Amino acid sequence: MAETLIGSPSLDSFLEYSALEKKLALSTVEAYQRDLVHYLRWLSEACRDTAGTSERMADVSNASYADLADYVSFLSSEGYSSTSIRRKLSTVRGYYRYLQISGLREDNPAEMMPSPRKPDRLPHAVSVDTVKAMIEVWNGDSPLSLRNRALMELAYGAGLRESEITGMTVARVHLDQSMVRPLGKGSKERLVPIGGAAVRWISRYLDEARPLLACGPSTPMLFLTYRGNRLSRMTVWNIVRTSARRAGVKDKVHPHTLRHSFATHLLQGGADLRVVQELLGHSDIRTTEIYTSVDRSWLRSVMDRYHPRSRET
Repeated sequence: MAETLIGSPSLDSFLEYSALEKKLALSTVEAYQRDLVHYLRWLSEACRDTAGTSERMADVSNASYADLADYVSFLSSEGYSSTSIRRKLSTVRGYYRYLQISGLREDNPAEMMPSPRKPDRLPHAVSVDTVKAMIEVWNGDSPLSLRNRALMELAYGAGLRESEITGMTVARVHLDQSMVRPLGKGSKERLVPIGGAAVRWISRYLDEARPLLACGPSTPMLFLTYRGNRLSRMTVWNIVRTSARRAGVKDKVHPHTLRHSFATHLLQGGADLRVVQELLGHSDIRTTEIYTSVDRSWLRSVMDRYHPRSRET
């Protein structure tokens, strides 16, 4: 270790445990060390500033919930971001959990300490015309072009994550019902309806292109490489980025942009938030609510339409 935590053998042993037994990366252990050194120094300053507490606080392992609350307040007052506070608190929480495992402490004073809320990142969506241009760069004149067109139609038409696209099997596509059954986070299934464009291009891909791509051992996966293998997530990224480049899109676009655009365009069209939550497979509607921040004009239109006095001049 670059810096020994003098007078705190339990902290040193925690770092050794993280490096040797948990086999964490050196950079991670060093980050733990920096956070714990900072925490220890703050506690030492708190000891000097508070009369009669130096003996109680001689070992950092004796800190209480109240001490941690003061530390979090100090970090906030010093201008640390919520992300930095969350990281430091996570390190301290792991340290006290180690003390519990080692039998050096019965409780974990950081276990119930609430972390600052993670700041919401507004999703990046592109316009309907932009998505249309990206999709239509693939005209289906070759097996790979047909595959890419079907993939783009499905990604936007159903709002799928890239992992759901690469994990989609032929058996999960129900064209007769205009539905797909993606396997989402936590192996949760959901039924998502797809529109006529997606049905048409997926049907063409299954009839014309996929049999040519599936040249090796049979695979249940829907989208295949030219060697007949399952698509990787990086390949999906490359398809989307190539679509954007050929369409002349200047924005940074990735597969999740299609998912964000799917949700945003539904809400702009008047879809109910609960319906969009179900289509996206969000377990918490608060995640879906982020999309209402993307276009305030949609919120204005909802207010004007449904509030009885909104139209009053």
